Amino acid sequence: MGTKTIGLREEVYERLKARKREDESFSDLVDRLVEERRTDWREGFGTLPDGAAEALEDAANASR
Repeated sequence: MGTKTIGLREEVYERLKARKREDESFSDLVDRLVEERRTDWREGFGTLPDGAAEALEDAANASR
């Protein structure tokens, strides 16, 4: 497997470094972050925990 060199602003590097786990390489970190972002925002869209729908409806009605 090959490697690529990329340039990062110092503040971006520091933010990445802060998220990096002790046993993780920067490649592993970037891979993990990219995978986290791949989740589809539509999964679970429109679902609320038990009781939250009623509380939301009550708040909407109270604000009218």
